[in-house]
Amino acid sequence: MTVWEILFIAIALSMDAFAVGMTNGMSDPRMQTGKILLVAFAFGLFQFLMPVLGFYLGAAFAEIVEKIAPWLSCALLVLLGGKAIQGAVSEKIRARRENLLRPFLGGAESVLGLGKLAAQAVATSLDALAVGVTLLAAQTSSALPLPFLVCAGLIGLVTFALSVAAVEIGKRAGDRFSAQAEVAGGVVLIGIGLKILVESFL
Repeated sequence: MTVWEILFIAIALSMDAFAVGMTNGMSDPRMQTGKILLVAFAFGLFQFLMPVLGFYLGAAFAEIVEKIAPWLSCALLVLLGGKAIQGAVSEKIRARRENLLRPFLGGAESVLGLGKLAAQAVATSLDALAVGVTLLAAQTSSALPLPFLVCAGLIGLVTFALSVAAVEIGKRAGDRFSAQAEVAGGVVLIGIGLKILVESFL
């Protein structure tokens, strides 16, 4: 695993937060800078914490992880990638239904409070829990190019930056690109997972 692959994983993981951030921007086109930074901070913080939690939970089974590291990494990343693609397709179908029903439902905007933001941050970062186990597997096989906490920090920082951009895009452009972002992230995760598995045989 290279530094670039860690960065690509970080970008791919942040796509759920990116899509939700765009939705938040659409729901509140007048969102102030302070609130945008709060949204991005929440998403970035949980994307940092979840790999750390996954890493230390996985450490309890370090012996098993060591034996199946490449297969485990590949399986987790492919599953996460497939889930992202499937979620994007489902979301697109749901959005189309909502667009059809919107004239009958009224135009009330939902308020993004701290409770809702925390729920979004947790929901969009759960995939990173499994990536923590993947990073443990890479470290166990001496394939992690950076200290683990630096990798987790990079995931959090990338998510923070992309979430700021996502809210701004949502405020200006709507949700036209959210599904494509999730599909792209899913493809990246699957590609990296397959690459790790192939490299284990070379």
